[in-house]
Amino acid sequence: MIRAALFFFYLMFSAGISFASGQISPKEKSALVDLYNSTNGEDWNVSWDLTAPVDTWKGVEVDKGHVVGLTLFMNNLNGVLPESIGDLRHLSNLNLAFNQITGVLPEDIVKLEKLKVFRLEMNRIKGGIPTGVANFKELEVFSMFNNFLTGPIPETFGELKKLKELNLSSNNLKGTIPESIGNLSNLEALGLFENKLEGQIPREIGNLLQLKELVLSNNQLGGEIPEEFGQLANLKILQLQNNRFNSFNALHGMDTKQFLVFDTDDKTLNPKFRDIQIDRTRMADTKFEDENENE
Repeated sequence: MIRAALFFFYLMFSAGISFASGQISPKEKSALVDLYNSTNGEDWNVSWDLTAPVDTWKGVEVDKGHVVGLTLFMNNLNGVLPESIGDLRHLSNLNLAFNQITGVLPEDIVKLEKLKVFRLEMNRIKGGIPTGVANFKELEVFSMFNNFLTGPIPETFGELKKLKELNLSSNNLKGTIPESIGNLSNLEALGLFENKLEGQIPREIGNLLQLKELVLSNNQLGGEIPEEFGQLANLKILQLQNNRFNSFNALHGMDTKQFLVFDTDDKTLNPKFRDIQIDRTRMADTKFEDENENE
């Protein structure tokens, strides 16, 4: 009995040493290797030495024996995301932006329930956004602009109460803007520029009192601008141009001094902002086309 207890403590002690040296479970390491293989890791700008300790691999952050961060921004990842990425259950920061990732989002990606930052912008990802994004209860940033996403914006985004930034601009999303977006009381930036969204802007958007940036231009939105926009006292950037609105009356009552950027198709409003100079890279400037988009 004593020998068994000593053996147990030895195992625990050994595990502690392993965690301290940056090692992770075989399952998590396998998920990283899958990502390496499925995105042509040998040709990354900075590749991984698969024989070296995991915590020395570029962009991999290890804490207490688990992968908590994966940042491979602009590293020439070329291929699809493996289904096993869902095995990185302790991941809080995922940044694979500005690469050549193709295919669709893996079904198991919604198992990453500890995510705070989800950045996959400027890739070539197709398909729909899974309704399972509601699992990301800790999420603060969801950014997938400049991809080839299709389908509707899931209503379940409205369940992410900690979300501060939602950017789905420059995709092929259709349908209406979900009313549930109005539940995101901490949201500071909403970008839905250049999609195929239609219908009216939900009045619930007026509940987003922390909102600083609202970019809805280049869609097929119509109707009137909600009067509730007058409640958005913190709004600094508002872009609504190139839609099908039939009235901008609600904007005439807003405090025009609050804006840094203000773009609409209402010519009676726009001249007030002609003297504003702002050095800002717009999402439209980074749009690229996929030669295989319609395949």
